[in-house]
Amino acid sequence: MANKNENILILGLGGVGYYLAKRLAHEGHSITIIESDPELIRLADGELDVRLIQGNAMSFSCWREANAESMDYLIAVTDNDAVNIMAAQIAHKCGIHRKIARVRTLELWHRNALMTAEDLNIDLVIRPEEVTAREIVRLLKMQAGNVVIDIADGEMQVVATRIEEDSALANTELKDVSKIGAEFDFRIVAIARGINTIIPGGDNKILPGDHMFVLAHSKNLPRLMELADISQHRRHRTLIIGGGMIGSRVAELLQNTFPVRLIEMNEHRAEELSHQLNKTEVLHGDGSDADILVKAGLLNMDVIITTTGDNETNIMTNVLAKHLIRNQPERDKSRQDKTISLVQREEYLVLAASMGSDVVLNKKVIAGNEILKYIRRGQLLSVANLYGFEAEVVELVAEEGAPITAKPLYQIARMKGSIVIGGICRDGKWQIAVGTTHVQAGDRIIGVCTSPRLPDLQRLILG
Repeated sequence: MANKNENILILGLGGVGYYLAKRLAHEGHSITIIESDPELIRLADGELDVRLIQGNAMSFSCWREANAESMDYLIAVTDNDAVNIMAAQIAHKCGIHRKIARVRTLELWHRNALMTAEDLNIDLVIRPEEVTAREIVRLLKMQAGNVVIDIADGEMQVVATRIEEDSALANTELKDVSKIGAEFDFRIVAIARGINTIIPGGDNKILPGDHMFVLAHSKNLPRLMELADISQHRRHRTLIIGGGMIGSRVAELLQNTFPVRLIEMNEHRAEELSHQLNKTEVLHGDGSDADILVKAGLLNMDVIITTTGDNETNIMTNVLAKHLIRNQPERDKSRQDKTISLVQREEYLVLAASMGSDVVLNKKVIAGNEILKYIRRGQLLSVANLYGFEAEVVELVAEEGAPITAKPLYQIARMKGSIVIGGICRDGKWQIAVGTTHVQAGDRIIGVCTSPRLPDLQRLILG
């Protein structure tokens, strides 16, 4: 993991840059940002606890003003690949040890590339569209129609599901949940209700319509899914709405495995994709129109993915798709249709989930989290963002003298309402944590918290 209070230089304040600046500054790192857009500088000045330099990222005077020689990391995430690549060269010359660059077009990752990331002194290459497309595909290829996140080398898993009216867990207080599934241990670690993310305690009640994340040992996942009425879902007839970089890449990655249809509004782009994606059925039309959706076979689809460049279109199209599917005559009640929405604004993540989207993704957050994992490597063994939630699930090792080792979990007041310890590993065996669990130094711990409280979780476990 990166040491506390490291110096980090970020080039570019749009999208990924802003997200990283907010997260890293909150964790105690010293952040300097070079940005040419005065409006972005103005907006960030009142919201971020960082040093802001208005100027050209290719101006040596800006690098001198930023005191680049003292930096531990460079994160170049401007909208210009050439600037990001050149910035890595300047950073190398300045003696910055770790260089991270967003590169969308130059294929540095190919084995037969003329130049590699190593040749260009880049330690981590980030491709937001590619990592987002691959994440969508990963979610679709998992064993169930609900989101499953591996943690602790796959020994523990977090499953996400929406609670329906007839679920065995609906209208149940968390303190009574264990009585329902007493034959094995599990822990509800987060709930999304409306636009709010709840890190629950024993008195919280699970309500119909809630999205929740449940932590369990991987061997108990089938029984957990049965308990929560989460059905196995292996059909993946997929409809993609939007043929941009992400939508077309998802189709390309899926078309050899699942039947895929793609709706693209731009006629020229649709024709282009019809030649590129030889196993995908490409249709020209407005994917937000109910008649177009029905003609495209929506009512027979298992997965609907909206990847247009418009937040509202993606969210509302998924709401419309759910409505059309669930209100068709003689609908198969056992059908488990799933929707995935791509949103560009971070604040829309919980909103989209509350409106019915099963999975909500933001390429800025996905790309930013890849960079955060790289910077935090070490004591923070793994980290994952809970999709559609403003929450994180992380794995850490408790240090000697850390506050969490002082008393049983139920006695640690600072955890209530914002942090939950879901599981611990002692002597090589993972177990679900309960209120009486007393963490010892050296235990591996799975913790869940709201995103702004991640530094508090780290201080609690790392001291």
